Amino acid sequence: MTTSPMYTFAVPVFKQMLLALKAVLAQASAHATAHSIEPDALLQARLYPDMFALAKQVQIAADFARGVSARLAGVEVPAQAGQEKSFADLDLLLDQTVSFLEGLNAAQFEGSESKEIILRPGTPKEKKLVGQTYLANYGLPQFFFHVTTAYDILRHNGIAIGKRDYMGVY
Repeated sequence: MTTSPMYTFAVPVFKQMLLALKAVLAQASAHATAHSIEPDALLQARLYPDMFALAKQVQIAADFARGVSARLAGVEVPAQAGQEKSFADLDLLLDQTVSFLEGLNAAQFEGSESKEIILRPGTPKEKKLVGQTYLANYGLPQFFFHVTTAYDILRHNGIAIGKRDYMGVY
C-alpha cells in the first residue's frame, strides 16, 4: 500500500511528537505534585524573558500540527481558544489535536506538495508557498521549535526527562 509522502512526513510525525509531549507534561505535573511545586511555576516558566512560557509553547505546537495538516489536507483548520491554564487543560488540547490528526487520511494529502498555501493572507506579511516547502521549510521547523522549547523549559526546571522522552514512540 502506498501513501502520500506529504501525509507520511506530516501526520505521523506530529502525532509522535505530540504524544511524547503529552507524556513529558504528565511527568512535569507529577513532579510538581511530588515536590509541592505550584503547577503555574512550571506552566509559566520561560527560558528567557522575551520567550513564550511553557503553556504557550504547547499551544503553539498543537496549533502548528493542526494547521499545517488541515491546510495540506484541504480541510478547515480546527479553532482552539488557546485558554489552557493547567496541565489537565494542555492534556485535553493534545488529546483533541491527536484526535483531529487521526481523523485525516493519506488520500486527503494527495497532490498537496504542489498546492499553494498562503500564510497571513491579506496582510503585509502575506507569503505564498507550495505545499512541500510549506511543510518542510516552515511547518515542521516551527512545530519542532515549540516542542523542543517546551521540553527545554521542563528540563531546565529540573524535570528528569531525556532524549527518549522527547522522541516518544516511533
